[in-house]
Amino acid sequence: MCATCGCEGGGARVTDPAHPDAHHHDHPHDHDHDHDHSHDGHTHDHGAGHAHAGDDVGPAPSGTDEGHRHDGGRAPDGAVTTAAATETLTLEQEVLAQNDVGAARNRGWFEGRGILAVNLMSSPGSGKTTLLERTIADLAERREMAVVEGDQETLFDAERIRATGAKVVQINTGSGCHLDADMLARGLRVLEPTAGSIVLIENVGNLVCPALFDLGEAAKVVIMSVTEGADKPLKYPHMFRAADLVVLNKVDLLPYVDFDVERCIADARRLNPDVEVLPLSATTGEGLDAWYAWLGAAGDCRWPTPRGRAPARG
Repeated sequence: MCATCGCEGGGARVTDPAHPDAHHHDHPHDHDHDHDHSHDGHTHDHGAGHAHAGDDVGPAPSGTDEGHRHDGGRAPDGAVTTAAATETLTLEQEVLAQNDVGAARNRGWFEGRGILAVNLMSSPGSGKTTLLERTIADLAERREMAVVEGDQETLFDAERIRATGAKVVQINTGSGCHLDADMLARGLRVLEPTAGSIVLIENVGNLVCPALFDLGEAAKVVIMSVTEGADKPLKYPHMFRAADLVVLNKVDLLPYVDFDVERCIADARRLNPDVEVLPLSATTGEGLDAWYAWLGAAGDCRWPTPRGRAPARG
């Protein structure tokens, strides 16, 4: 159980939608084996499909080293339900601190390969996947892109991304409400993004917990739509304080909804004075030039704005 938010996030499954029956299991948790071996610095064989921290592809899960250690500093069983409030707070700090170790490992792995990683966060239905489809269609010829999809269940969004031709891996969190650094590390082992590419991480739809967990990304982007209500920044302040960019999607629907764009932008900047807000429509293409320019600048590259492509489906 996640001590920070109470979700059951430990059973995440990593799936390559091109090979949905393949088994990918990195053991980011303590476990017992029915054979005798130690975990003091040597590698060992667990059979096909079992990645190790010392492998060449993907950062190792936090709490491990290149000898496949399993001493990740977990709190004793029952600590959340039986400990005093001060001890619960300490456990929460330890969980986030351990996640930060994994995030630092991911960040170094990205930087060493010249990969731009962007964490896309939003509530469900904001249009994240549609924006990804459109972005890949417009920019893939200029820079290779790969996607990490985070959802509690199903491969639906990963299949949509796969149809664009981009590399994609699905992480299903079960009852977990966010991705964490270890989940991303496991996903990267399967995804194997190319050096110099862009990795777009579609986090689980949730405006609370994803903001708490650093993944090692270069930038956090919050996507909200005009169908959600202009009060979202003040209702979910931590998410908007953490954002490097706010994308206001579905502006093509403004004539049909009661949404105050100026108020939304003002509230976001009350929380985060330097945040940039980009109104756009992933369906019609309105405002995408600014999104592509921001993404190019974040990746330290410049490209001419693509023209003439058909919009992605909504």
